[in-house]
Amino acid sequence: MKLGFISDLHLSENTPSVTEGFFEFLKTAAQELSHLYILGDLFEAWVGDDDDSQHAMSVMQKINHATRNGLEIFFIHGNRDFLCGQKFAEQSNLTLLPDPFFLNFFDQKIALSHGDNFCTEDLEYIKFKKEVRSEKWQQEFLQKPLDDRLNIASNMRDASQKNNSNKDISIMDVTPNAIQEFFAEHRIDLLIHGHTHRPNTHQINSGTRIVLGDWHKTGWCLMLDEQQQELKEFTL
Repeated sequence: MKLGFISDLHLSENTPSVTEGFFEFLKTAAQELSHLYILGDLFEAWVGDDDDSQHAMSVMQKINHATRNGLEIFFIHGNRDFLCGQKFAEQSNLTLLPDPFFLNFFDQKIALSHGDNFCTEDLEYIKFKKEVRSEKWQQEFLQKPLDDRLNIASNMRDASQKNNSNKDISIMDVTPNAIQEFFAEHRIDLLIHGHTHRPNTHQINSGTRIVLGDWHKTGWCLMLDEQQQELKEFTL
């Protein structure tokens, strides 16, 4: 049994090389891995399961094909694609997971998360997340025409990039206290997350935290089996 973990691909029609790289990765993953966990931000934006664009459909078809070849795929929502719903899951033939999600693997208790929940000092982002994750906001948003939703998402991304450029870079990273408290509360051995785009392995007093990388000119995947764990970077 071999597990793979990826996040922060930010797939869109504007990044065809990353999309094609992901498709090639799926071919390899279907041969090498038994399980693949996507820890959020697979898409740059997902505005609803009624998106029938060629790009969205091709991504779902490729994921579905990989699962038909024996790869089990699981998905945790990110801050860019939290509206991926049951229809998306069914068309992709993958399983949606809550955040955080816990699993036991060869005597290790592992926690999986997108990672934004640990950025507790970014108060502006926390407020925004609370609003857009509310049932009321999502119902109102999904009732809008698809083109309107796409325009809103584009404007929100532009505003986010502008806001982030003015923030202290430290508050956009995880808060050490939040990590320590999470390890203590859940008594885990390993935490795997993305979101911050700062791939690395950190030793915590009671275990290990592995941060996945974002995909751009290279891709990142954490490979985990009984013998070892390896955070791999590869050219797309």
